Amino acid sequence: MATAFYCQYVVIGGGGGGGNGMGGGGGAGGYRTNAGTSGGGASAEALLIVAGVHTVTVGAGGASGVPGVVGSQSVFSTIVSAGGGFGGANSTGGAGGSGGGGGGSGGAVNYAGGAETASQGFAGGAGQGTNSLGGGGGGAAEVGNTGTQAHGGDGVSSSITGSAVTRAGGGGGGNSDFYNTTGGPGGAGGGGGNTGTASSNVNGTAGTVNTGGGGGGGSQGLVGGAGGSGVVILAVPTTVLVTFSGGVTQTSAIVGANRVYTVTETDPGSTVTIG
Repeated sequence: MATAFYCQYVVIGGGGGGGNGMGGGGGAGGYRTNAGTSGGGASAEALLIVAGVHTVTVGAGGASGVPGVVGSQSVFSTIVSAGGGFGGANSTGGAGGSGGGGGGSGGAVNYAGGAETASQGFAGGAGQGTNSLGGGGGGAAEVGNTGTQAHGGDGVSSSITGSAVTRAGGGGGGNSDFYNTTGGPGGAGGGGGNTGTASSNVNGTAGTVNTGGGGGGGSQGLVGGAGGSGVVILAVPTTVLVTFSGGVTQTSAIVGANRVYTVTETDPGSTVTIG
């Protein structure tokens, strides 16, 4: 029988890209963990990992566009966290780990936000048609448009690295100065925002690298921001040998009785060997 170890993890997919032109914010990458609350309010997952070779993949963030592009999934062993949904551009938001926000339309249509992946995140917020304001992308901890229209949903906090860090925030929706609207901020946890005002249009900002944050939607006539790349974080007892294949970028630090590995970039086919 193969040896099993207690192994804590946080696995976050790449954030979705924001939509161009009054675009919806990109959804945050899916958030799965056994070291606290997972995305979508789900409970912590199982702690045991079987010794051996395991796949490790850090998902890229999606590009902005008409609409934006879905983020790529992140993987550790059997744990797969979906990429964030794209932000809509005069269209509905895309489904993902957390859903992308719907785009503003400049008309009567309120485009819906994208759906979430169960136990990984929350849905995107709808865009406003009459005010031409994009919806906020969903975050790991709340739906887009929570609090105000175009606000990206907040992410989830984890202390797996020894201090509390919030990740997987949704992107804020884009505005239109013609309609005197104000762009939305990104959700806490690396969501990109839109700082446009009633008298100015701006490009959306990118989600923060290695948080899975969604990209901000672009203002009228301008472009959204790319989603932030995901991350894989592993905490393994210091007595357990851990090695990575070539092409893996990672750092490690001792936190209590564990060594915590933060994987920020991988090549195709990358692996981690535990035990």
